[in-house]
Amino acid sequence: MTDAGPGVGPVETQRVVLFTEDDPLVLETGARLAPVEVAYETYGTLDGDGANAVFVCHALTGDAHAAGHHGDPRRPGWWDNLIGPGRALDTDRLFVICANVLGGCQGTTGPSSIDPATGAPYGLRFPQLGVRDLVDVHRALVRRLGIERLLGVIGGSLGGMQALQWAIDHPGELDGAIVIAASARLSAQNIAFSAVAREAIMRDPDFNGGDFYGDGAARPNRGLALARMIGHITYLSEASMREKFGRRIQDADEPRRGFDVDFEVESYLHHQGRSFVDRFDANTYLYLTRVMDYFDPFGGDPVELAERLSRVDSRFLVVSFDSDWRFSTEHSREIVQTLSAARVPVTFREISAPMGHDSFLMPIPEYHRTIAGFVDRLLHERGA
Repeated sequence: MTDAGPGVGPVETQRVVLFTEDDPLVLETGARLAPVEVAYETYGTLDGDGANAVFVCHALTGDAHAAGHHGDPRRPGWWDNLIGPGRALDTDRLFVICANVLGGCQGTTGPSSIDPATGAPYGLRFPQLGVRDLVDVHRALVRRLGIERLLGVIGGSLGGMQALQWAIDHPGELDGAIVIAASARLSAQNIAFSAVAREAIMRDPDFNGGDFYGDGAARPNRGLALARMIGHITYLSEASMREKFGRRIQDADEPRRGFDVDFEVESYLHHQGRSFVDRFDANTYLYLTRVMDYFDPFGGDPVELAERLSRVDSRFLVVSFDSDWRFSTEHSREIVQTLSAARVPVTFREISAPMGHDSFLMPIPEYHRTIAGFVDRLLHERGA
C-alpha cells in the first residue's frame, strides 16, 4: 500500500484568515486573538455532498505540508507515505486536509506573528493555548471549506490529542477519530523531558525573554537545537538506535578520547539539532510542548465527563506501537478503557514496530492496513 504510485505530486500551501478583529478567536483561557491566519493544504477532490473529507492533525514539529511536494519530489510532505492515490488515506476517494496548528510557525498565527497592538512579533506575549483552541481553529477551517461533517480526523502524538479532543467536544462533526501514538494525560516523565527542553531554550543567552525576532538579532539556536536533541532521543527506541548506530565511531577507526563528537549517534543528534533551527521557532516549541503538558480531556468532574462522553457519536480507532516508550501502549489502553466504559465504539491495535514513537511516521504495512481498513468501514457506513 505504501508503494501505490507516485503520490499526489506538486501541491501548494494555501492561507486564509479565519478570525478578525470584529470576530476574534476566544481562547480556552478567555483571551481573544485576532487576526488568526491559517496555512493549510488539501489533497484529492471533495465530493459534491462533502462526505469524503478527512482532517489530518500534525504532531509537535509538523506543519501543513503532509503530502506531495513543493517542486522537489525528493522532499515530500511528512506523511506522504500515508496520503495519496491507493495509499491508506486514498486521495482517489478522499479529500484530505492538513493545517498548521495555532501557535505554529509555518504560516499559522503564532508567537512569531505580528501583534497588531504593537506592530512587533508577539514573542511570549502570545496567549497560552490548549488543545481545544487548536481544534477550534481546525473547525473554523472546515466550515470555511463548506464541510458540514467530516468522515474522520486522524493524527499522531499531539495530532492524536487533537483528534481525541475534537470527537469528545463536538458530537455531530465527525464519523471517526483515529488516535495514534498519543496520550490523554502526560506522565511525570513526559512532562519532565519537555521541561528540560524548554529550559535549554530559555537559558540560551540569545533567548532575550522570547524577543529575538529583530533584523540581524541572534536567535536561541543553541538552546533550540539542544531541545530538539533531547526530544529526538525520546522519539526513538533503544533497539532502533542500537541497529542504526550501535557504538560506532564517526569518521574514524578508533575513539579520539575527547569531548567533541566521537560516536555516530552524537553526530546524528547534532545534525537533527542544526537542521531543526532552520525551520522551527523556539517560542512555538515552548508553547506547543506546554499545550501537551496540560492536556487532560478525561479530567475534572466524573459526572460531567460521563455526560460528555455519552454524547460522543464518533467511532474510534486507537493505535499504539510496542517499542514506543514516550507514549507507550499503556497510554493508549487508558484512552480505550475510558471510552469503552462510556460505551463509545472503539477499536484498539498495538502494532509491532522497532522505531519507537516515530513509528507513526513510518511506512509499516500492518499499520497502514489498519488505517485503511478503518477508513473503509467509515466510508461503508456513510454509504460511500
